[in-house]
Amino acid sequence: MALRLSHPLRHPFFSPIHTNKPTRICKFSIKNESLNLVESHKLVMKVKEKLEKDHHSLPVGKNGRDDEDLILWFLKDRKFDTEAAVSKLTKAIKWRQEFHVSELSEESVERIAGTGKAYVHDFLDVNDRPVLVVVASKHFPAKHDQTENEKLCVILIEKALSKLPAGKEEILGIFDFRGFGTENSDFEFLKFLFDVFYYYYPKRLGQVLFVDAPFLFLPLWQLIKPLLKSYASLVRFCSADTVRKEYFTTTTVPADFRD
Repeated sequence: MALRLSHPLRHPFFSPIHTNKPTRICKFSIKNESLNLVESHKLVMKVKEKLEKDHHSLPVGKNGRDDEDLILWFLKDRKFDTEAAVSKLTKAIKWRQEFHVSELSEESVERIAGTGKAYVHDFLDVNDRPVLVVVASKHFPAKHDQTENEKLCVILIEKALSKLPAGKEEILGIFDFRGFGTENSDFEFLKFLFDVFYYYYPKRLGQVLFVDAPFLFLPLWQLIKPLLKSYASLVRFCSADTVRKEYFTTTTVPADFRD
């Protein structure tokens, strides 16, 4: 599977109390994420109108330019900066169009899915998050078609998001590195994966577990880490035992992680 990615958030700078310079006041209080319903709805309408005016050719409907839930999500991601939200959302909708996301089906990637290299777990984790599992030892970039890998990845992300319980917004990603070898190493796939989450499914990835990553994985990690930017902080290196004990119950743990 393969994917493409982006900017750690900066903390606001506050002037010292004792200074001759005037204290810098934020021009728009709407930069805060905690907007009331009226304010957020106004911003959604503003983005919606701008998309209709400047990007009329974009599709409408679910995941389209008039999808108010989608607009609100990207506004939250961009801290309610309407211009930034329009820019990022436009790219995301165009990508969905070009990638034909709405036309993808599990049947279309049945062969590559049959390798067992990635799947959505049947149960949620202890934090009620859908779980996307990648089995690194079953991924062979030299043998598997990159386009099929990408399609499978997007299908599984969509499937995981469809399993979100009411009130939940994030999924858990588990990369099982047990048995990982040099033939499984794939910089392009990791980049594509995190690019997709950053640009097209922002803030949907709550945490990433790198399970029992061997020493030979570290050079690849050093290459990919700078590209992940803010997502790097989501990665936790841990053991299979940690996965069992901290993220699942005895009845919900994935079969591959049972004692």
